[in-house]
Amino acid sequence: MLKGKLVNLRAVERKDLEEIMKWVNDREVTKYLSAFLYPVSRAEEEKFLERAMSHNDTEKNLVMETKEGDYIGQISLHKIDWKNRNAELGIVIGNKEYWGKGYGTDAIKILLNHAFNQMNLYKVYLRVFDYNQRGIRCYEKCEFKEEGRLRKGQFYGGKYYDVILMGILKDEFEKMDK
Repeated sequence: MLKGKLVNLRAVERKDLEEIMKWVNDREVTKYLSAFLYPVSRAEEEKFLERAMSHNDTEKNLVMETKEGDYIGQISLHKIDWKNRNAELGIVIGNKEYWGKGYGTDAIKILLNHAFNQMNLYKVYLRVFDYNQRGIRCYEKCEFKEEGRLRKGQFYGGKYYDVILMGILKDEFEKMDK
C-alpha cells in the first residue's frame, strides 16, 4: 500500500467491482475519460478487473481509498516504457463527493513519488481535455507542464475539443513542495 496525506493507493481487488459499477456508466464522471464511449456492462468491468489484477509490466492500476478505507476511484500508469523510462498517468475519482477536495492531487503525488523513486521512471505524462478545468488545475498543482495540444482531438457532446498534453520530469518533481 502507498500512503499519502488524504488517500492510500492499493492493488485492485474483485471487491471493487460494486464501487466501480456505481460510476462507470455515469456520464458526469466518464466525460473526462476517452475510453468510455458506450455503456459498460458488468461482464466487461469484470474482465477489466481481471486484467488489472494480473501482473503486467506495461500497466499498473491502483485503487484510491480514503484513510478510512472507502473506495473513491482509481489511478494508473499506462504504456510504461522501461527503455525510455516514462509512462502515461490516468486518474478517475468516481465518487463525486470527493471532487475538488485535494484527493486527486494527493493520489498523483503519491504515484509520482513511487514512479520516480521506486520504478526509476524519468517522465510521467498525461492527456487532458480542455473542458476539464478541474483536472488541469490539479495537474498544474502537481507541477505538470503543458507540452502541446492536439487541436480538436476530442469529440464530445456534438463538439470538438483540444487534447492538452502535459508532463513532469523527475527533477521537476524533486523540486516540488510536497
